[in-house]
Formats: sequence, structure tokens, C-alpha cells
Amino acid sequence: METEAIRIGVVMQRVPLDNRWQPYQWRPMEIVGDALLPDGAARCLRDDPDDTRWLFTGFDIKLFSDEGEGYFLNINSPAPCWFVMWRIEEPDGGAQIAVPKAVTLSYNEAARLMDGGEQVDTLPASAAIIERLAAFTQEYYRPEPKRKRKKPSFEGGEGVDKMARAEGDQHGR
Repeated sequence: METEAIRIGVVMQRVPLDNRWQPYQWRPMEIVGDALLPDGAARCLRDDPDDTRWLFTGFDIKLFSDEGEGYFLNINSPAPCWFVMWRIEEPDGGAQIAVPKAVTLSYNEAARLMDGGEQVDTLPASAAIIERLAAFTQEYYRPEPKRKRKKPSFEGGEGVDKMARAEGDQHGR
């Protein structure tokens, strides 16, 4: 199951740093509703030495039932958020800019991206998005029941003998 797409855009910001090895830092600044914005190339909104901002549009966000656990973890965190995966690019041989490549609300999907070596930052999610995410999660996510691990009886018997032999094999006895 998947939902109808929500169209969004991402504003990326470059701010100067007082650091001789890294003169500036890129970060996502804002998620904007994309309903009225035309699709197309990135647009520079502001370009000065103290604050550079680029708008990237055309992200379709859908909720998928198989990502329910990731949504559940997000909405139950202290600060539910958007996860923005981005990379530094040099368009047309010009200056480097940070380009968002993926946006998600799933904690698990963001973790998989980070495990793959991608840069992922967060932005706070609005109350309307959190409400929509909570409703979807409540309808489609069912946590797996916890299973108790059956321990062998310590009154003797085959289970204890088997456990003792396995432990002895591990320790070279």
C-alpha cells in the first residue's frame, strides 16, 4: 500500500565557517510545499558571501506500508522530522552546491542511506505532516510481537547437557 504523493521542495543553505580547512557548511534549511512551484532546475534564491540559498523542487513523497516501522520510530522520537539525503555537486564546472537527492519520513530508510555512506540531515516536520504520518502508521503498522526465548531448564536433562557441550566446544575443551 502506498499513499498519494505529497510534492515538496528543499531549500539548501550555505553558511560561512570560521575554519581554515572548511570555509563553509551546507545544510538543508527548509521543506516547502511544492504545489505552486514549477518543476525544473535548481534556482538560486540568494547568493552572497554570508548566506547562499538554493531551492530544489519536484520531490514526490509517498508513504509505503512496508516502511511502517520507520514511520513509527520517527513519530515516536522526541522531534519527528524529515530526512534529507544530499550530495555536493559542481554543475557546469562552477562552484560546489549541495543537491538533495532523496527526502523521506522513514527513520529506517534514513538509516539505510547513512549505512551506505550518504550524507543525511534532518529538518523538523510540521504538525500536519506528523498527523498524516501518525494516521497512516496507525492504520498500516503492526509491530511484531516480542518472542520469549526458551531457556533450558536448570534441573538437568538433555537441554542442559547440550548447552554444556556447546559451551565446552567454544572454549576448546
